[in-house]
Amino acid sequence: MTPVGPGTGGRSQVQDGPDGPAAQDGPTVPAGQDGPDGLLVLPLRGLPELRTDDDLAGLLLDAARARGGLRDGDVLVVSAKAVSKTQGLRVDADAQGGREAEVLRRSRRVVAERRTPHGTTRVVEAEAGPVMAAAGIDASNTGPDGGLLVLPGDPDAAAAALHAALAVALPPGTRFGVLLSDTAGRPWRTGQTDLALGAHGLAVLDDLRGATDHDGRPLAVTTRAVGDELAAAADLVRGKADGVPAALLRGPAVRALVIATAGDPGQVGTGAAALVRTGPGDWFALGHREAVRAALGVAPGSARAEEVGIASVAPEDEEVRGARAVRVALVGHDGASVGGSAAGGYAVCAPDPVLAGRVAARLEVALAGEDLTGPVQVVPPDA
Repeated sequence: MTPVGPGTGGRSQVQDGPDGPAAQDGPTVPAGQDGPDGLLVLPLRGLPELRTDDDLAGLLLDAARARGGLRDGDVLVVSAKAVSKTQGLRVDADAQGGREAEVLRRSRRVVAERRTPHGTTRVVEAEAGPVMAAAGIDASNTGPDGGLLVLPGDPDAAAAALHAALAVALPPGTRFGVLLSDTAGRPWRTGQTDLALGAHGLAVLDDLRGATDHDGRPLAVTTRAVGDELAAAADLVRGKADGVPAALLRGPAVRALVIATAGDPGQVGTGAAALVRTGPGDWFALGHREAVRAALGVAPGSARAEEVGIASVAPEDEEVRGARAVRVALVGHDGASVGGSAAGGYAVCAPDPVLAGRVAARLEVALAGEDLTGPVQVVPPDA
């Protein structure tokens, strides 16, 4: 038994038998008993390589039999990639402008973009909902057919459809949840983790506002993203290269979150869309460079952004950044010219002094967007 939670006993346990192996280091959990506050995370092995129109629900139920079947109170976490494969959500990597064009087609807006040795990487608000790199389009673990896998356009609807297909094979009244998970990076943190992309039949948020903490003090802002926590827990036993697309989570910790009853569409949970922070609550809707450039008429993801140049993911010389700021400042202001350098400062010249002043002001802002400071002056045309 590999502890996941704090302490040697571990509130959460990653196991590899029907309810854990028969012999392990540490305490074991007898079949059918989860303990008063335990959590079992059980990989579902043995699924074949998935293809378009495969019966995903049937294959998952077959795999779950080795874990005692899909039980009342369980949460089934399934890789969104498994759904994409069975729904035929696959595109040719070389068609219609390649991966970069497909990312833009599958995006609602671009948050940030950087040049890399392999092209332009964009963090976007994906059509599927979350803000993530490349709209969740993936070229890894795509199977022998290759290409690019794209996410379901409505992951909550996809989770609901899978839940319904599973429910018809279960005893009436069986309560269980379905999570579709995908991998994404996180701001200010290195590495990737799995998050809840779609959900049906369980609560994905545990809103503790108005309750009190252990010391009796009121909780004012705490809302636990339990859907994301369950998706990340499942990823511990699925891995990224093991060909295990699903896991069962079992125990009182998840049973309390399961609110739907098979065959009863009246209570379906909020869906994973509730976990996506956009609009006024999104304090970081654009990267700092992208916010400055957008204010100056160079929106991320646009042809104009490509024309003036996109910042590199690697460190850049100040003169490279300065030249890019100059190009941004001149967008839409024909007739002006800029000379100079980042090291020595810039001089703006135009026949119309108002035009020159506007470009100079724009250049100061554009330089700040490139993390540069330096003198900008207006000079007469005959200087």
